[in-house]
Amino acid sequence: MNILITGASRGMGRAIARKMAENSANLALCARNYDELSALKQELEANNPAIKVFIAVVDCSKKEELMLFADNAEQNLGFIDTLINNVGLFKPINILDEEEDYLKMQMDVNLFAPYYLYKRLGQKMRTMKQGSIINICSVASKEAIVNAGSYCVTKAALLSLNNIMREELKTYDVKVTAILPGSTLTSSWDGVQIPADEFVREEDVAEVVHTVLSLSKGANVDEITIKPLHGQI
Repeated sequence: MNILITGASRGMGRAIARKMAENSANLALCARNYDELSALKQELEANNPAIKVFIAVVDCSKKEELMLFADNAEQNLGFIDTLINNVGLFKPINILDEEEDYLKMQMDVNLFAPYYLYKRLGQKMRTMKQGSIINICSVASKEAIVNAGSYCVTKAALLSLNNIMREELKTYDVKVTAILPGSTLTSSWDGVQIPADEFVREEDVAEVVHTVLSLSKGANVDEITIKPLHGQI
């Protein structure tokens, strides 16, 4: 399995990369921080010497960088049979108070990056009649969250794109799944005095991804939501 993961240097992306490396997948990983990516590559290859790990510093808001990453990933690993659109941009603020270009900034990362990668990698999956795409959406895809208005808009759009992907590809035996995590304990919550057990863990999301990718050929998980047991934070 050759997997491309965006936003892979920390948080859910890093947890997914670790989990899939444990299961012998080759990985193409991108993020904006080279030091974090390099450290992750060394860790994954040391713990899983049979796999290949390709990394690239990419600003996912820039189409040209994203497309070059996809092309180089394929050159290094071969056919990319699994795409995990994980990268995301979020800043807590009301729409009325945010800068006028903030919605566009989030759209570029949260929606257009998955869109462009789908166009580039999905066509090969369609031709090969195999593959999987997992879109890390959010409970914000369906729930209106105060102080996260533009984020909700972009994640709702991503869920819609996910559903279109699935309809376009299902007759070609390509699977598409949306994962909607709730409050997940990532570095975004650093400094918050809330017990860790009140959150979804990064590793929980990684376990779900692994399970989805382990199902039989004829089974597809359309959508799965993971929330904290005691409710959103």
